[in-house]
Amino acid sequence: MASSANGAELSRERIATETLERYTGSPAGEFQPQVLLTNFQHYVDEFAQDSGASSTVGSAMAAAHDTTERISIIRFGIGSPNAALIMDLLSFIEPRAVVFLGLCGGLSTKHHVGDFFLPAAAIRDEGTSHHYLPERVPAMPYFHIHRRLSLALDGRELSYRHGIIHTTNYRFWEFDKQFRDCLVAEKAKAIDMECATLFSVAFAREVRVGALLLISDLPLASGGIKTKDSSQSIFDQYTSLHLEVGHEALARIRDDAL
Repeated sequence: MASSANGAELSRERIATETLERYTGSPAGEFQPQVLLTNFQHYVDEFAQDSGASSTVGSAMAAAHDTTERISIIRFGIGSPNAALIMDLLSFIEPRAVVFLGLCGGLSTKHHVGDFFLPAAAIRDEGTSHHYLPERVPAMPYFHIHRRLSLALDGRELSYRHGIIHTTNYRFWEFDKQFRDCLVAEKAKAIDMECATLFSVAFAREVRVGALLLISDLPLASGGIKTKDSSQSIFDQYTSLHLEVGHEALARIRDDAL
């Protein structure tokens, strides 16, 4: 317990709940048992438009809630610290399942922009997760969610890859030859900035989380680094489909619970 300026006792639960509400602009009671996570506001806007839900914008994040489908979406920002923060906050409202709809760079010559990627495990090169678990603990998604995502992709006959993802907080690593050589040596199949943190903090805080990533660029290939124009093209082509598959997987999990 901690004391506020007026001497009142403040619990960790109260601080976490108030932080979630302040950052997202949504009361804690509005969050649904199934949660989608995204880095981008237009995912929230499209989710809200499709479901007829109103969206809220807080001091640092945004959210929308589909009470009919019992699914919420949160835009939490970009990077490892934000990933840890949202997992910590969600642990206090105890969602049944969480799916991260993120982007990643494909590191295999077999990858194509627009393919989906299901990370089976993540290399913890971001630093933040080390505050939650010892370094030797692997970062992995919750299996049941991973399986439901795979089934949703199979049912739509969508092309997807799976394997180990390297999570880093190092921006512009594409121009660092030593770092690139390390990626080749470790044989990671993709790279991102959030998965290892999400998986590790979720495991530490007992939250069920999985990730459905979209390969948005091929940074090890010649001319494969993502640009402003190529990024917009990815959003225009794949945002709706990305949301649909994540929504379907959470709906399956919701129906399992019922």
